[in-house]
Amino acid sequence: MRYSDKAGALHGSTRRDLFLLACCQAVGQACNTMMFAATALSVVTFYAHKDLATLPITMQHIGVMLWVFPAALLMQRRGRRFGFRVGSVFGMVGGATVAWGLHIASFPLMCVGGLILGYAVSCLQMYRFAAAELVPVSQRAKGIAWVTAGGVAAGFIGPSLVRWTHDQWMPLYQATFIAMIGMHFVVFVVMSFIRFPAPRGAAAMPYAGAPGSDDEPPRPLAQIAAQPRFIAAVVAAMVAFGTMSFLMGASPLAIVACGLPHTEAHWVIFLHVMGMFVPSFFSGNLIVRYGMAQVMMWGIVLMVLGVAAGLHGLTDWHFRIALMLNGVGWNFLFVGATTLVTTCYRPSERGKTQAMNDFLIFGTTAAASFLAGYLQQHFGWHPLNWFSLVLLSAAVVSVGWLWMQGDERNAAA
Repeated sequence: MRYSDKAGALHGSTRRDLFLLACCQAVGQACNTMMFAATALSVVTFYAHKDLATLPITMQHIGVMLWVFPAALLMQRRGRRFGFRVGSVFGMVGGATVAWGLHIASFPLMCVGGLILGYAVSCLQMYRFAAAELVPVSQRAKGIAWVTAGGVAAGFIGPSLVRWTHDQWMPLYQATFIAMIGMHFVVFVVMSFIRFPAPRGAAAMPYAGAPGSDDEPPRPLAQIAAQPRFIAAVVAAMVAFGTMSFLMGASPLAIVACGLPHTEAHWVIFLHVMGMFVPSFFSGNLIVRYGMAQVMMWGIVLMVLGVAAGLHGLTDWHFRIALMLNGVGWNFLFVGATTLVTTCYRPSERGKTQAMNDFLIFGTTAAASFLAGYLQQHFGWHPLNWFSLVLLSAAVVSVGWLWMQGDERNAAA
């Protein structure tokens, strides 16, 4: 597969494949947004233990951790298209299971549905790696950022569908979960039109920075994970996702606790989601121009500024600015870390390396999302923000080390 002409411009077919993958990202991420928006509200309509209302979402996070290795290894052997379509099937089955659990008022069944949906989400998170394989090495950061930008559309599609479907059928939100089945089917169909590179062999994309040739046998996972660059990338991504989930998960509770209306929480989360995904339209270009380490450090600075805004006051605008800066910082840090990970493995090692990366990241996310509500209820918003600074200090150390290596080792080009 040729990606670009001699001038470096992407071929029309490559742009088309990236666009279709971004569309799948938009639809798949919208399903994820609908799960977050509808699950707890649907559970409390029949389940007495309201403190467990988010457990199906936590089970989805656990599902990502459990499924990420099988999903990645399946793609390594059978290719991206087959693997992603299997993910869509799991999405349809998971959505149906959650919908049926709600219909018969079975909380355990809804949790099982969340666990099944974890497979679909683990595949969704690998779209960014697939984007890196659709473009030449010099355009890798841009490809990752462009596909991640599909989350902008998801920020509109998901909440809009929840508002439209939540009371169409009884019980409330059942139509929302049924709509998720249809959306996963759309992804299943669109994936058949994307031309991914061959999973192995000469057609596989070379990865800059990965030592050795494609003909060498895969290295043990422990050896790959021991690379300082891999450690720096994973720590940065874990901090990005952990801090983001920590503050996003607690912010609605903090907003209400401060006496602000519930509708303010919807507005704050919307600004946060836009902050997460809108920068994808230019963060890839910034990485190509300035290098991964510098852009990642900007992300840390923006997240620290967001924490400062959260500590400065408890008005509606303090929450809006804090969560929006948190989202933008997450984008810079996460896109940079993802690009860095793609330089740490050979094509034959990509499945297990990407799986290890996402296993660690979403293990952190699961823990952060579970603890956010508890810590907010028992300690409050300000201590939560101070603790976030402790997390960000780990990212400063890892990215600072990367920066000291020089741009010739961490530039995207």
